[in-house]
Amino acid sequence: MRNMTRTQKIDLAKIAASAVLFAIGLATDIIWFYLAAYVIAGYETIIDACMGIINRQFLDENFLMTIASIGAIYCQEYPEAVAVMLFFQVGEFFEHYAVNSSRASIAELMDLRADFAVRIDAEGNEETVEPEDLSIGNIVLIRPGEKVPVDGVVTEGTSTLDTAALTGESIPRDIVPGQEVISGTINLTGVLKIRVTKEYDDSTVAKVLDLVENASSRKASVEKFITKFARYYTPLVVLAAILLAVLPPLVLHQLFEVWLYRAMIFLVISCPCALVISVPLSLFAGVGSASKQGILVKGSNYLEALSKVDTFAFDKTGTLTTGKFAVTEVKVARPEELNEAQMLSIAAHAESLSTHPIAQSVVSHYEALGTAVDKSLVTEYHELPGKGVFCKMNDSIVYCGNLTLMRELGYTGDAPEASGSIVHVACNGFYLGYIVIADAVRENSAATIAELKRLGVGRIAMLSGDHRQIAESVGSSLGVDQVLAELLPGDKVAAFETLTDSRTKARQKGHTVFVGDGINDAPVLARADIGIAMGAFGSDAAIEAADVVIMADDISKLATVMQIARKTLRICKQNVIFALVVKFGVMILGAMGLASMWAAVFADVGVAVIAILNAMRALR
Repeated sequence: MRNMTRTQKIDLAKIAASAVLFAIGLATDIIWFYLAAYVIAGYETIIDACMGIINRQFLDENFLMTIASIGAIYCQEYPEAVAVMLFFQVGEFFEHYAVNSSRASIAELMDLRADFAVRIDAEGNEETVEPEDLSIGNIVLIRPGEKVPVDGVVTEGTSTLDTAALTGESIPRDIVPGQEVISGTINLTGVLKIRVTKEYDDSTVAKVLDLVENASSRKASVEKFITKFARYYTPLVVLAAILLAVLPPLVLHQLFEVWLYRAMIFLVISCPCALVISVPLSLFAGVGSASKQGILVKGSNYLEALSKVDTFAFDKTGTLTTGKFAVTEVKVARPEELNEAQMLSIAAHAESLSTHPIAQSVVSHYEALGTAVDKSLVTEYHELPGKGVFCKMNDSIVYCGNLTLMRELGYTGDAPEASGSIVHVACNGFYLGYIVIADAVRENSAATIAELKRLGVGRIAMLSGDHRQIAESVGSSLGVDQVLAELLPGDKVAAFETLTDSRTKARQKGHTVFVGDGINDAPVLARADIGIAMGAFGSDAAIEAADVVIMADDISKLATVMQIARKTLRICKQNVIFALVVKFGVMILGAMGLASMWAAVFADVGVAVIAILNAMRALR
């Protein structure tokens, strides 16, 4: 407990002093030691109870503990009176320590904000300023080991950036001039100069910190239940304690002191602090645990909803796939006359002067094999709009393009059954073969979908604007249950509505999640029960539109956040059931005279400490 605050150390010293006096009182049975121990341990509680009465908010744990301990003193049960206050303070200490530890853990994790920025003026002079003082267009110098203060674009220098605090990824990112850098990352190696593109309040780090700090404002239903429960529960138990103290002496003509003592036991047991603190603490810790993984959950209500998901709907491009074209297949028509490498060389040179993404994918794939394209070999290059390209190369006539172009050239073969865009290649009147270009599937997409199903997700759908054949091929390879293809951007919301309508008809009670890239999927993210933005590193649209933001471009974190959500809610339920069972059990025993004040102290403080320690497990 070396990381205790000064206030916590003072509280611990008071507990220790009270405990020593209490021990002396037990050894000597001198009342003054008991009273001194009681005052040291309980004066703050008594003051808070009095202030609550003045402010007409007196039915809280301070009031309950004060009334119960004073009643014990009235009954001359001095050790019990001290025990109530002393162990109540022990419980309060553990509560504050747990909350502060959770906040410190998240604060350390989210220690993204730079303490300063080095601005360079027009004359090249350096000036140290606050990040809030930077304006768009300012040039900022960032040395190795320093945090990037605001979002910007590198104008000079190369380096690697540590993005772990934002994304949870341990692998640094290489940065060169012209690339964007995000506030909150750490410059590891070289010296960088960046041009500010966003003021601090609009930067990524400010948005992320605001999300984490305000996550507790959106309460889960279990949290709302506990708040509402305490509002009605406390007045009822106070009334029950009064009736317990008054009615039996009047009706049964028994000693008032006996039933007053039982009523005090009843009050101590009934204190709801174990529930009131442990449930919000569990949810707060769960949100913190997710943020350690680079997953921003905007409220504990979304964490609770994630524990009850039965349907996932995915955008395809950029979510289940990389969003980047890549060569997936090379098929040579007559392999005995021409091999794949030779055909690739012909196609790559023919496509080298084109700026089309598919053409560039062919060139990139060829050069990745270790040979550079020599553009000087290409002559008489022409683009054929909607069909492909034509060129001369080493006195050969080369055509690269779609099947329509090949038909015009006299090719009569069958259309290949391949998933993706197909580039056909012909040279000197002979058909050479084709190259399949497709949006590459993420390597862990299939494993993630399988894991989601293992976790109990009943249905997984995919929404795509691609041709049905391509979308269904991708969906089939990943194990997706339902594919909705050929959707225009404006059709996605309506398609998503069909999923929710079918869930309603099937009487499914779980929630529906939509996972997209957060830029062009904002309407569907907003419509879903839970919208999750993938790979939202630096994306304002994602941070604004989604309920959960996965900063890293790692789809496997979907299973991670579901596991965190389920563990967190499981801990909440454990605490609720454990606290209520113990409390009601001991309350009944106390009312029957079968439980002492010591049992009552355990039922209150002991249960609270156990529940708090259990709640802290959600941080891991």
